[in-house]
Amino acid sequence: MPLPATELVGYLAAAFTTCSFIPQAWLTFRTHDVRGVSLGMYSVFTLGVTLWLLYGLMLGAWPIVIANAITLTLAATILGMKLRYRRA
Repeated sequence: MPLPATELVGYLAAAFTTCSFIPQAWLTFRTHDVRGVSLGMYSVFTLGVTLWLLYGLMLGAWPIVIANAITLTLAATILGMKLRYRRA
């Protein structure tokens, strides 16, 4: 059974926006260079993604839930590396 167009667009948007974090997470993990990562931005962003995840769960909107669960994992990983590898 094919997905409705709205769900298809939601899943595609979720896939692209979520995948956009993979290069930054991989680069940061590989190099431990966090100079270009804003602590303030990633802190606020991670909180926002957490709220989007809760919103998606409350609505039962699976494209929102799946995308934000993955994005939260990646953003929290980058944020954690920023906290761990930042220079004093």
